[in-house]
Amino acid sequence: MAYLLPEPGPQRTLVASNFVYTVGSGLYLTAGVLYFTHDRHLPPTQVGIGLGIAGIFALALGIAVGHLADRRGARGVYAAALVVQALATAGFVLADGFWPFVFAVSVATGAKGAGNAARGPLIRHHGGDRPQAFRAYLRAVTNIGISLGAVLAGWAVQVGSHSAYQVLVIGNALAFAASAAVLLLLPPVAPEPAASGPRRAALRDRPYLALTLLDGVMAIQFKVLTVAIPLWLVAATAAPHWLISGTMLLNTVIVIAFQVRAGRNVDTPAAGALAYRRSGVAFLLSCALISLSAGVPAWAAATLLLAAVVVHTIGELWHAAAGFEVSFALAPKHATGQYLGVFGLGAGLAEAAGPSLLIALCITWGRPGWYVVGALFALAGLAAPLAVGWAQRHQPHAPAGARESRREAVGRHLGR
Repeated sequence: MAYLLPEPGPQRTLVASNFVYTVGSGLYLTAGVLYFTHDRHLPPTQVGIGLGIAGIFALALGIAVGHLADRRGARGVYAAALVVQALATAGFVLADGFWPFVFAVSVATGAKGAGNAARGPLIRHHGGDRPQAFRAYLRAVTNIGISLGAVLAGWAVQVGSHSAYQVLVIGNALAFAASAAVLLLLPPVAPEPAASGPRRAALRDRPYLALTLLDGVMAIQFKVLTVAIPLWLVAATAAPHWLISGTMLLNTVIVIAFQVRAGRNVDTPAAGALAYRRSGVAFLLSCALISLSAGVPAWAAATLLLAAVVVHTIGELWHAAAGFEVSFALAPKHATGQYLGVFGLGAGLAEAAGPSLLIALCITWGRPGWYVVGALFALAGLAAPLAVGWAQRHQPHAPAGARESRREAVGRHLGR
């Protein structure tokens, strides 16, 4: 329990808020796509398009809200984003057509992206000497919450009734609202003094943008578990439907047990680059295993899918550790929210393009599409070390004051 419970104070408050939030996330991540396709009766293609539109909407908010959190204080901005996300999620029960669905999911996804950007300065401020390690710790706790949500979502999927799905959605919204209430117990964080120079320095930092793009390509891997595998399992395999929750639980248990450990040696940008490369290879192998689960007996399909999830999750551990390291180590303290908002564009691109891409390649095209997706992950992983090297050779074209802040930040996080 000592591992799961930090000392009383801001870190424990952040962990508690994050835990409550992710119980709700586990409900949606496990069964959200099935809710819209099976209960709201939207075609999978429309769901993919709607999620893509929502992802595009969220892209611009991350930078703007991250800058707002830097200048106005991160706690209030993050809490407001959580409240908006709760209200939009509750609106899913009214999404009885394509455009109501697009509106509700766009607001919810936008609020999620805004909250992620606003949370960055809080993690950096309260995360101790190395906030990357605290971020990895938070992710391990996150997956405890997701696993609990996945169990409840598995019940809703197995029952399959309208009422069960409605309970799932309302529970999700209540979790987000409760997370905002817990967050208000956190002491406010004073805004960092603004540095001279371009107001949107992160958008002029080309190496950082390149890393953001590559991380975004690899972030599509999160949609493999939450979009592609559920639809593939139901439509193309003989595996039992309850295995949807089983795959999510297996993933979360591995992350809980090993995320902090996986990040211990990823403590420099160069180590992050190596972790990116390893994760790309793992994702390629996982996609190949998933493709083989079609057209075989139920026991063989289940075995292949579970093996694929194990390999995929190993790649996920490396990918997450790499992202934590490069995003914090290369961001100046005075613009943490702005830089992490920019880095969040990668996840936003995955939100926007990932569902439609995976549905088109893996579900509509079928087995060959899985190999294409796996190759995409592998190529992005191979390109990441080149982008990291560029970032290390060319620190951002920022004003002298901002450059000095960055040198101090990198020295703090990489020093021993």
